Amino acid sequence: MERIYLDHAATTPVDPRVVEAMIPYFTANFGNPSSIYQEGQRAKRAIEESREKVAELLGAADAREIVFTGGGSEADNLAITGVARAYREKGNHIITSAIEHHAVLETCKDLEKHGFTVTYLPVDEYGLVDPEAVREAITGQTILISVMHANNEVGTIQPIAEISKIAHEKGVLFHTDAVQTVGSIPLDLKELGVDLLSLSAHKFYGPKGAGALYVKRGTRLRRLIHGGAQERRLRAGTENVAGIVGLAKALELAVAGLDKTVPHLVELRDYFIKELLARVDHVKLNGHPTKRLPGNISVSFEFVEGESILLNLDRKGIAASSGSACTSGSLDPSHVLLAMGISHETAHGSLRLTLGKENTKEQLDYVLGVLEETVTRLREISPLYQRQIS
Repeated sequence: MERIYLDHAATTPVDPRVVEAMIPYFTANFGNPSSIYQEGQRAKRAIEESREKVAELLGAADAREIVFTGGGSEADNLAITGVARAYREKGNHIITSAIEHHAVLETCKDLEKHGFTVTYLPVDEYGLVDPEAVREAITGQTILISVMHANNEVGTIQPIAEISKIAHEKGVLFHTDAVQTVGSIPLDLKELGVDLLSLSAHKFYGPKGAGALYVKRGTRLRRLIHGGAQERRLRAGTENVAGIVGLAKALELAVAGLDKTVPHLVELRDYFIKELLARVDHVKLNGHPTKRLPGNISVSFEFVEGESILLNLDRKGIAASSGSACTSGSLDPSHVLLAMGISHETAHGSLRLTLGKENTKEQLDYVLGVLEETVTRLREISPLYQRQIS
């Protein structure tokens, strides 16, 4: 059997149709978009057409509200630090959640070194933020609230529209890291009501190194990268034309295919979870049982190490993750699972399988068999498990 890829939350393969759309901007249409001659203007048109397409697909009111970046992490940094610097005279307080991606958490920690205060809101056992806790945390100094649309590790989808409404009632800007949701579930900026939203192309079958930040009209930002006047003076540097074209094409394809991919992934996800819980004991489903991303399966196995499971799966031709791709090299347990009240020991036994449109039930049946065999074998040599069953 060919290798089975189950880590789409980390990255996705680039759709061949996206590659096809990008190729001319590596070769024939190679001009610098800032140049006034024809080659440069062709590249400039490609960027602006992509901007219009992304704005339309997201439901933005104006294409100028889309700022292209080098990825989701840069978009998060620009949103949070950009707002913090631009509104410093109004206040110095930021609210976020304890389970954010490190692109948000590390940015907030850096701002704390520069005189800002940050409230890290707790979550419940499912990884949900309580909107009322957001309301209670707002002070007269609060300038920004940042809560992710869906968690990259456990897949829990947050009540973003409700939280953004609370923020605006208090006159506070709201940002959401939607890297895991754009292109994966139906999304409309008008319904969410956010002021800023981050996305990344490589999560929806687009190229790595291409992202975007939605910035609602009237929202002030200070740039992070100084230099030229690109991206409305918000991001200096010659644009990644091929990457931007690829992002727009990938988003177009992803949104057009949601009616088919979402039901497909939900069916596979629920089938796998049901079968796994029936076959293997001492397994906990992480995240909300229904308010979760269509392709996210996050579980914790007691009495075994997630790292050992991953290595065994890899030897059997299965690519998976123990959590976020950005921290999977760390020996520390997931900050997301710990924030949800899961013990260090159980968190160390976590496994994340994230499905893509190319995955099949036959593949998952094979994975179930391998996983059941692997966990059983690892527990046979686990003193903790032997004490549990004796």
